[in-house]
Order: sequence, then structure tokens, then C-alpha cells
Amino acid sequence: MNILIKPIITEKATKIAEDDNVFTFEVHPKANKVEIKKAVEAAYGVSIEKVRTINIRPNRKTRYTKTGVQTGKTNAWKKAIVQVAEGDTIDFYSNI
Repeated sequence: MNILIKPIITEKATKIAEDDNVFTFEVHPKANKVEIKKAVEAAYGVSIEKVRTINIRPNRKTRYTKTGVQTGKTNAWKKAIVQVAEGDTIDFYSNI
């Protein structure tokens, strides 16, 4: 099971990373906080102080068309917010 799927790089995530040394990742839906902590420490070589997780629900949409009502939804996913120890940092842009 690959625990870390991808880092989340949005304006809000980048701002809290610069200000509070907190980074966000999309993680496997069945991963727990201990597994996430070990995976981030192994992947980026930093020490983790705190891990918070959020299950993101799917967004549901309904469209009314000529052929009838069409419904759809996005996938549910899990987000991990990881606080890195003071002095450590993660650089997502180093290997571009």
C-alpha cells in the first residue's frame, strides 16, 4: 500500500507551509496517523511533531438536460496535514 499519494500544492497549503511549517498530502484512505508519520519521515528525512487527517467527502452534482437528469460525483479522498519539527522543512520544488 502506497501511503503518500501526492503533496497538495495550493495557495492555502503553500501559505501555511511558509508561515507555520505545516505541509499537506493526499494519502491512502485506509492509512492511519502513525503510518503517515513514518512515510513522511522516510520520504523526506524530516521529523514530524503532529499529524491531522481529514476525510474529504465526494461532491455530488445534478444536471438537468434535454435527455433527463444526470447525476455524478467526485471521488472521496483523505488529506493529511503534517506539522514538521522546528528547523526542518520539505521542498516540493527541488526535483522539478
